[in-house]
Amino acid sequence: MNTLALLRQATGLNLSRTTVERAVRQRMDATGADDRKAYGENLTPDELAALTELVVVPESWLFRDAQAFVVAAEFARARLAAGARLVRMLSIPCAAGEEPYSLAMALCDAGVPLPAFAIDAVDLSSACIARAEAGIFGRNAFRGKDLSFRERHFTPAGDDLYAIDAGLRRRVRFRQGNLLTSEIAPARTYDVIFCRNLLIYFDAETTAAAIARLSALLADDGVLLAGYAEVPSFTRNGFTPLPYRQAFALRKAAAHAADTPAWADLPVPRSEGATASRPSRPTPIPPAVTPEPPPGHARKRSTPPAPVAQPVPKAPAPMTILAPTADLAQARQLADQGRPAEAQAACRAVLAQQPDNAEAWFLLGLLCESAQPDEAQDHLRRCIYLQPDHYDALCHLALLAGQRGDAAAAATLKARAGRVWRRQNTSKANP
Repeated sequence: MNTLALLRQATGLNLSRTTVERAVRQRMDATGADDRKAYGENLTPDELAALTELVVVPESWLFRDAQAFVVAAEFARARLAAGARLVRMLSIPCAAGEEPYSLAMALCDAGVPLPAFAIDAVDLSSACIARAEAGIFGRNAFRGKDLSFRERHFTPAGDDLYAIDAGLRRRVRFRQGNLLTSEIAPARTYDVIFCRNLLIYFDAETTAAAIARLSALLADDGVLLAGYAEVPSFTRNGFTPLPYRQAFALRKAAAHAADTPAWADLPVPRSEGATASRPSRPTPIPPAVTPEPPPGHARKRSTPPAPVAQPVPKAPAPMTILAPTADLAQARQLADQGRPAEAQAACRAVLAQQPDNAEAWFLLGLLCESAQPDEAQDHLRRCIYLQPDHYDALCHLALLAGQRGDAAAAATLKARAGRVWRRQNTSKANP
């Protein structure tokens, strides 16, 4: 089995050949190896683990997509008010602890007593787990305008470093593991599961398997918080979205609870600008679809979010979006086989004849996303120029904006994707 196949098997990730070769070159430089073939043939378990550390994506920050933490905290309050003694939560993957510690802070600020919740945090990377257990974060982990939670829950640790409160740190149990292969916990253990921005790295088969594992771990009346690009995958595999704005919350579609579940009347703030780290008593949100503009945009802002650049300054004439062709199907097949260069060539061949094929621009953007993010952004923008309601392209553009640190553009694109999602699903529900 070659190095690419070994890493895909070890991680479950749909890794590109470019990503793996970049990691191999780094490890060869670090170990002094100069024969690529010999390196691959003599790959030890320890060296495979070192490669794995290079291909996983641990980028995160505290209170990332803050509304999810508001929902989790209010759900815990409702659970405890109904008589539960302990609310159990899971964060997978947990990166360096940013997500589970944010969850612990949100619960504490919502008035949930420390002994009333327990958080398990799992990640494939043992290096991430070691950093998470230390509970020390640098400046990059603190983003956004409201950093008051840092004053409440951290102490300075020198050189722009901050240490999480020891009491909160004890409420999170970290361990290395793999969602697809590790024994995480018994069935229906968790009231709340955070699994965000993991499925985007899986193929369709692995995605279905991962969601099945998560469904087994989640209580029948529990809540799952996903990444915004992953909601469609969950809805295709047994989950139903909950109507809590900007939280990307879901429940099991087929669950039958004996009593009214805690998520049935869960109160959530209306405003996008609500501070998740110290939520006030929120206002219930009706399940009706909210018309444009999205929530929070009615609130006057001192600095408006940066607009997303468009290819032309005025609306184009109507265009016919061509359906994917056999050549594009071949490009997808090549991509699935881990042959990105050939897949890109197939996409460009389609576009040479059909420059208005939005799906070809989208696939080309995905193929460039890892190694050439700037080029990927251009291709994805061309896709939504041709097809403004292309949900997946909007989600991937938002991910790229977030990776660049452009929070305003990422928020704008996420809100736009959310509106597309609501419109499309409303039309399906009301044919």
